[in-house]
Amino acid sequence: MIDLQTGFFALVPAAGSGSRFGAPSPKQYLPLLGRPLIAHTLDALLAVPRLARVAVVIAPDDELWASFAWPEDPRLLVLRCGGESRAASVAAGLECLAGEVGSGDWVLVHDAARPCIAPQSVMQMIETLAHDPVGGLLAVPVADTLKRADGEGRVAATVAREGLWQAQTPQMFRFGLLRRALAEAQGVTDEAGAIEAMGLKPFLVPGDASNFKVTYPQDLALAERILLAREKGTQ
Repeated sequence: MIDLQTGFFALVPAAGSGSRFGAPSPKQYLPLLGRPLIAHTLDALLAVPRLARVAVVIAPDDELWASFAWPEDPRLLVLRCGGESRAASVAAGLECLAGEVGSGDWVLVHDAARPCIAPQSVMQMIETLAHDPVGGLLAVPVADTLKRADGEGRVAATVAREGLWQAQTPQMFRFGLLRRALAEAQGVTDEAGAIEAMGLKPFLVPGDASNFKVTYPQDLALAERILLAREKGTQ
């Protein structure tokens, strides 16, 4: 049962350049079914009624945001305070929300480049973690055999996959705890890592493989197929 006195807020860091993608514009603005990729991400989050806000953190000098039409939802908030890294953008976004979000409220940090997140997965995550003492993240168990490479591109070892999970987003933690964890952590790649650095153990909420991160050009075609299938009611 969700505590109705606790707020739930989504934060979407979108200040990156998408350099690995090799495109002329930042990855979040690449076309996906005729709209910017991030528009599909925002649609999914705004379809979750429990989210009081969906805050997007973009770069202060972002000139592309104003070029597109965005959902006309009063819960959508644009914060021009993005930093050089994901962690910096999330930390800056939290600072911008400090006057609106209470220490005990929940913040769900979601990658802009995960446009196939299903609203029902977010709702299930909220139900699962609403009373958790730490918080947690969506993740999927690793199914494939893992190989560790040496410096020459050859297999150095086979890594046992038992107990291994692939982290996804959203990653959901209390505002005050996450703010403190990010201020103290160094070199972490996600919010759960910052929480772990405090000696805490985030809960793994089983997710869905379709909630993948668009990283390379071929990923756009897969995202398009997933979204089209959902539109047709076949997935």
